[in-house]
Amino acid sequence: MTQQIFPLNTWYVACTPDEVQDQPFARKICNIPLVLFRNQDNEIKALEDFCPHRGAALSLGKVENGQLVCGYHGLRMGDKGKVESMPNQRVQGFPCIKAYAAVERYGFVWIWPGDQTLADSSLIPELEWAINKDWAYGGGLFHINCDYRLMVDNLMDLTHETYVHASSIGQKEIDEAPVSTKMEGNQVVTSRFMDGVYAPPFWQNALRANDLADDVKVDRWQICRFDLPSHIMIEVGVAHAGLGGYHAPQAVKASSIVVDFITPESDTSIWYFWGMARNFKPHDQNLTDSIREGQGVIFSEDLEVLEKQQQNLLLYPDRKVLKLDIDAGGVKARRLIERAMKQEQSLTAKTT
Repeated sequence: MTQQIFPLNTWYVACTPDEVQDQPFARKICNIPLVLFRNQDNEIKALEDFCPHRGAALSLGKVENGQLVCGYHGLRMGDKGKVESMPNQRVQGFPCIKAYAAVERYGFVWIWPGDQTLADSSLIPELEWAINKDWAYGGGLFHINCDYRLMVDNLMDLTHETYVHASSIGQKEIDEAPVSTKMEGNQVVTSRFMDGVYAPPFWQNALRANDLADDVKVDRWQICRFDLPSHIMIEVGVAHAGLGGYHAPQAVKASSIVVDFITPESDTSIWYFWGMARNFKPHDQNLTDSIREGQGVIFSEDLEVLEKQQQNLLLYPDRKVLKLDIDAGGVKARRLIERAMKQEQSLTAKTT
């Protein structure tokens, strides 16, 4: 039995609501094959993707009147995991399959893969930008073949931007600026401030989009915030230099929140929900589309690096990777993850 590498008693983003339409939708989360579908009340429900008759994947069937119909022999499954019927067969004694708490909120579908008695929807993080009309959001989804903690490391240390994203958001001043890492409650915060620099291409575009000069020096900031289990919000932006930087008036800056929900699929693969929330020109859909397209190109550059890194780590399992001061954010985030898993294991031991 392999060692568990991710917390289970927590909420992960499983998909976006538009992915679950009229047919069953399959997605593996934390090594658990799930099938998601809409019941008669149009609520999204999640069950294990396993027909109790012969073990077929329920996701290969269809949805009729809010019930899953197995595509193998026609067994009908209710939204709580109870077998309802099967053509010309008695199925009253069939065992239930496991149902998982699913909540549609903030434009995402959240899944609790662990102990279902602990699932509490109030623990879903509040996302002000998702419900505030003064903000706009655009994003996407990547499937990446890497350990989810490698993506956490990547996002909590943005030094790599200088090299991986040299043509868009990278600049040498990122390397030169000192990094600060601290705990704020149960949140890991890594920040970097660059004063009196020229904006790289992505941020030049953002300045122009906000009707600001793009050829003058700016103060730039990156503030990465990690929350369990693997959610990272990164405050980023630029302001015309000398006017307050991060705290500058909105009229002289372009700022956003890079949204990162990292959901483990397996030990070595993830569903990466990425996007950007901004509070300038929120009703400009063309701008939202343009930013999404640019951000998609940037994140696709990370994909190749992470997948090759994972291959190397699997090829050389006994090699130890090095830790520098720039790695502090990822190191602290991993400690929080380890602590959460130990607490889960302790709770499980007490109840068994």
